[in-house]
Amino acid sequence: MKKFISTPAIAAAVSIVMGTVSFAASAATEVQWWHAMGGVNGERVNKISNDFNALQSDYKIVPVYKGNYTETMTSSIAAFRAKQQPHIVQVFEVGTATMMAAKGAIMPVEQVMNNAGEPFDKSDYLSAVISYYQTPDGELLSMPFNSSTPVLWYNQDAFDKAGVSSVPQTWDDVEAASRKLVDAGYKCGFSFGWQSWVMIENYSTWHDVQIGTKQNGFAGFDAELTINNDHVKNILGRIADMSKDNLFVYGGRRGDSLSMFTNGECGMWMNSSAYYGSIKNQAKFNFAQTMLPLDTAVASKPQNSIIGGGTLWVMKGHDADEYKGVAKFMTYLSSPEVQAWWHQETGYVPITTAAYDLSKKQGFYDTNPGTDTAIKQLNLNTPTANSKGLRFGNYVQIRDIINEEMEAVWSGAKSSSDAMDEAAKRGNVLLRKFERANR
Repeated sequence: MKKFISTPAIAAAVSIVMGTVSFAASAATEVQWWHAMGGVNGERVNKISNDFNALQSDYKIVPVYKGNYTETMTSSIAAFRAKQQPHIVQVFEVGTATMMAAKGAIMPVEQVMNNAGEPFDKSDYLSAVISYYQTPDGELLSMPFNSSTPVLWYNQDAFDKAGVSSVPQTWDDVEAASRKLVDAGYKCGFSFGWQSWVMIENYSTWHDVQIGTKQNGFAGFDAELTINNDHVKNILGRIADMSKDNLFVYGGRRGDSLSMFTNGECGMWMNSSAYYGSIKNQAKFNFAQTMLPLDTAVASKPQNSIIGGGTLWVMKGHDADEYKGVAKFMTYLSSPEVQAWWHQETGYVPITTAAYDLSKKQGFYDTNPGTDTAIKQLNLNTPTANSKGLRFGNYVQIRDIINEEMEAVWSGAKSSSDAMDEAAKRGNVLLRKFERANR
């Protein structure tokens, strides 16, 4: 894969951000960073850490892969109880409420930066990203790192072969294009991954539809799910009908269906913009991405999508000097050069306006058309109470429930109406359990 900025270039540029560094004779203070980035992205995490370590000698970031998002979050909480916690832990967006409720375990990253005297201006960050992780009073709880949003990926060669002359913009377009693809011999028209995130959460925010009461949980733990509304039921029912003709084929809960797209079986795939690196490496055809399709029966225009991915939480229980190292690393991590490199390599959105501007200046979007789709989706409109995100307790487990019920729809075991009613009912039980535990 093409490298847009070399390691020395990053180090040289970021040295301006870091300021003067004193080289102490004593051993560097270690800062443990537990993360959930496996494979190639894990190598990129190691590179970022090594570049920071090479830039100065006071602190040493030690990245440790701890498994998937759920495993990383639960292991960090368990480690805190055992007084063996890391300094930094990567947690996915739906773990926000759980981390907030981990009383005494976390230190707001804004507090960490201020205590260390590190320059920190929240206006530098993309509002659609930073708003997800703030308290009602506006304090930033965790540092955005790998933020993404779902997009519609498509196989341009397959479109050409099947006679799909224009890129789908609505669900009617998706259905029509899928039928042409299947008629042309493709296994399916489209599939998707991370289905709760794409087809429940982002479908809802894209159409300004409420996911739950209390501003989707932002205004209180006493929220209730409203995912069993007619709009969600109807779109899932429509997709289930399309599956009868293989216009839609289900391929798994997370990223399992990636190969169905990259091997040419399905002409379209809805999933994270962060699959850019994988698709670029695996696909042997011309591909592109566009915005999520609009359900014109629900809205006349799209609202905005919401982020997925993770942020970096700082855990309490360490010495003050170690937190200075954490703060300096956060400054480095947020610098335009590092964020532009990370964005261009992975497909995650740049977390700052400066990194976005730098990517434009470097000509990345000119040579890789469409790679700013995720940023445009997130910033399409000012978020509403329905579209700024969600913050529900026990949502990791609730997602499992939603997945189970959606799979019952795809298998034909349940109607979309019955499945979503059951998902809301079962999910609300877990919300009440979380509320009782955190009064």
